[in-house]
Amino acid sequence: MAKKPLSFRRAALLASAVAVTGILTSCGGGADTASTPRTESGTAVPATGGPTTASAASDTGPTTGTATPRAQPSDSVAPIPTATVSEPESETAAGGRCHTSELRASVGRNNPGAGQENFPVVLTNTSSRTCTVHGYPGAAFLDASGKQLGPDPKRSADSPTTVTLAPGRSAWAGLTFSNPEVSGARSATPKALLVTPPDERDPLTVKWTGGEVPVSGNASTVRLLPFSPGTGA
Repeated sequence: MAKKPLSFRRAALLASAVAVTGILTSCGGGADTASTPRTESGTAVPATGGPTTASAASDTGPTTGTATPRAQPSDSVAPIPTATVSEPESETAAGGRCHTSELRASVGRNNPGAGQENFPVVLTNTSSRTCTVHGYPGAAFLDASGKQLGPDPKRSADSPTTVTLAPGRSAWAGLTFSNPEVSGARSATPKALLVTPPDERDPLTVKWTGGEVPVSGNASTVRLLPFSPGTGA
């Protein structure tokens, strides 16, 4: 039986502590939007330490996404930084990594606490084979016209694990930020969240129903936790 992951609230409190440090050293400013959005590619490169292995729990999230063509960067705007992508996992190891076409993305219910908003970003294996995810997703908030709101989220220093997804199983990554009404950051209400699975280039688009998010100014940092088994519920 898979070892039960830490609760979302505990994981979010760790991310919150990192976010507070960022607040003390950050400064205001920054554009609210950028044309032709493209998320950072998800990555399997661990932040610290070496990878371990975990099995995913069952269940799926409430809001689904569909694969979309990868957007091309525009010559008229500064490119969005892209993370370094590690070498692909062997296709023979636990079926190899999960590809975008084999996954469904969703965003689970908010689990707020201590002025923080905490959402699980869930990937569910919709294929007939077992595959793995390792590391962090790429993520970007989009407005109604498809433009990105705010900068790319930052990744926590937590050590990622490799999550094995049998058909129908899920993995979740925490998306956490300070409530704009509490922090005073400039905010906007996205229409969608663009999610890119680890080591993939093609994203999934998920309808965003979580309300306002910080997009600029102090305390506007959005952070991602690495994938854990289950749905984060």
